[in-house]
Amino acid sequence: MQRLYDFLRRYPTWVDSFWAVCLLGISVMSEAVRQEARGTDSPGAIVPVILLLCLVIALRRRMPEKMLLLAAGVGVAQLVLDVQTTAADFALLVIVYTVAVTGARWASRLALAGGLCAAPLAQLRWSSDQTGVAGNIALMILQTVPFALAWVLGDSIRTRRAYFAQLEERAARLEKEREAQAKVAVAAERARIARELHDVVAHNVSVMVVQADGAAYVLDAAPDQAKKALETISSTGRQALAEMRRLLGVLRTGEHQEGGEYVPQPDVEQIEDLVEQCRGSGLPVDFKIEGTPRPLPSGVELTAYRIVQEALTNTRKHGGPNAGASVRLVYFDDGLGLLVEDDGKGAPHELYEEGGADGRGHGLIGMRERVGMVGGTLDAGPRPGGGFRISALLPLKPAH
Repeated sequence: MQRLYDFLRRYPTWVDSFWAVCLLGISVMSEAVRQEARGTDSPGAIVPVILLLCLVIALRRRMPEKMLLLAAGVGVAQLVLDVQTTAADFALLVIVYTVAVTGARWASRLALAGGLCAAPLAQLRWSSDQTGVAGNIALMILQTVPFALAWVLGDSIRTRRAYFAQLEERAARLEKEREAQAKVAVAAERARIARELHDVVAHNVSVMVVQADGAAYVLDAAPDQAKKALETISSTGRQALAEMRRLLGVLRTGEHQEGGEYVPQPDVEQIEDLVEQCRGSGLPVDFKIEGTPRPLPSGVELTAYRIVQEALTNTRKHGGPNAGASVRLVYFDDGLGLLVEDDGKGAPHELYEEGGADGRGHGLIGMRERVGMVGGTLDAGPRPGGGFRISALLPLKPAH
């Protein structure tokens, strides 16, 4: 059936031509029956009238305005030449509907006026003495109603199509705007992350400078302390280089943010303080650490802190008054696992996408960007039975 519908939509003229041929056959047979019943010959103009009305059916969707004018001309010719109505006059009803659906506004008004006048004029031209005045008026009204209904139906379909077209256009425009806003949000978040990573690198370089000064000071007096300081400089320098690579990966997109003071950023150890702050604000949070805690790259620690901060903020905003949350930090051999869950009533996924822990972030968009910067993975979505779940895996070594 779907193939048949697709064919009918692709070849409307062929479909209309088929119905025109059917109407032609019905008109010829009905006229032959009428002629035999009356025992008189039909007017000579009956054949071109039938052919022209069938042509109206065949080309009604290809050129509706022209076919309306042709149908009006044929109707006037019938009145003038005394060619009584035939089955082919059904084309007048069809063209009124077609023009009301797809024709120009002037053509639609003309079709309505012509349809309302067609039946009264025909009844006056070929009135029956047997039915009387009241009967002729009743027939006139009955014959006018189909034309009015055809125009009303066509105009209703026209209005509905215009409404759906407007809805589709609006949906397409909103989708484009949403994509544009998402791109702007990603660009802004990348600039923000680049700034934070820049601060991390600057902090590491500052540590290296302090350790270098200390090593130079105790080089002769305490070689062991100098050696330990040099080892710290070496590990801090490698870590700074790794963070700088990530920083350059963001800056290559063309985004840059200037200004601000270089200060150390939050780390994993401060997550416990963050949890205590949430508990003090009335949000019950269950916090556990699994595995053996150990030093992590600054970028990984910053990303872990921001994810937990963002998730708990979303719980406070969207979880409802009785919501509770749990935070799990799992130290693996090659990475850090995060699991933040809540049992609140939750909110539409779009709000989590657009939210921000500090009013400047962009919810899950920011989380994905942060996790992507350290080469990790993020999974976020509603929990079965209610609430929201965010899990992330942050590798200790960046992917090359």
